[in-house]
Amino acid sequence: MGNGFLVVNEKAWEDTPPESRDKLIFLTLQAIDQRLCKLEKAGFYHKACATGGGIFGGIIAALGIKWLGN
Repeated sequence: MGNGFLVVNEKAWEDTPPESRDKLIFLTLQAIDQRLCKLEKAGFYHKACATGGGIFGGIIAALGIKWLGN
């Protein structure tokens, strides 16, 4: 598996027999679960940065809409 969470691409999926697709779905779901667990365990610093970035981006978007809307 690469850096992403998808185990196979579309071409490989089409060439895979139906009996093996359940295993591929299971592996993909396991990879997604591992990534979500890492995100949920993020420290306070990461959560604070994400919150601050969201607030900053929201303010910039609101100001941009106000200025560009006139």
